Amino acid sequence: MKPLHPAPSTSAPLIGAKLRSTRRAQGLTIAQLASATSITTGFISRIERDETSPSVSTLITICQVLSLPIGLLFETPTLEIVALDEAPLINLGGFNAIEKLLTPRSESRVQLLRSVLEPGATGGKDLYTINCDLEVLHILSGCLVLRFADREMSLSSGDTITLPGREPHSWSNTTKDRTEVMWTIIPAAWSGSA
Repeated sequence: MKPLHPAPSTSAPLIGAKLRSTRRAQGLTIAQLASATSITTGFISRIERDETSPSVSTLITICQVLSLPIGLLFETPTLEIVALDEAPLINLGGFNAIEKLLTPRSESRVQLLRSVLEPGATGGKDLYTINCDLEVLHILSGCLVLRFADREMSLSSGDTITLPGREPHSWSNTTKDRTEVMWTIIPAAWSGSA
């Protein structure tokens, strides 16, 4: 058998946008990065626009100043689609609710849940907490009463509320119509196997 010699790629990896977004996230200007790396502002600008490819040593220097592991520049993000009709049903303990997990089970940074709440649906008589830092509730359609220890809030279609996940609360659909909501939980309150 003949050995196979794959041809190298003719296109350079596009790393400029990742470098630019990392620099900006740290609040650095091109001039500040240039000063810290002893690389000219023009060269950094061309690198960030993918108009030139830096040497390995230049790239290492830039990544060290940005505290950016060099390997992250070459990683392709994993993209996973969860179709609504294939999303797993979950049970958060509510009554008369159909709840689906819209993010992959393995995702630990965030969870997105879609709930269809029939008339009379409730999160329970007792207040509960979620093991997360932040919970965002968006009403897609219908109305929902969100109950806390010291108050109640009525939310309707289009409303969004942000609350600490560890704030004791519950909810109920007190109307005669179906309510649909989206819950965003940050970070994920639990993770399961994919």
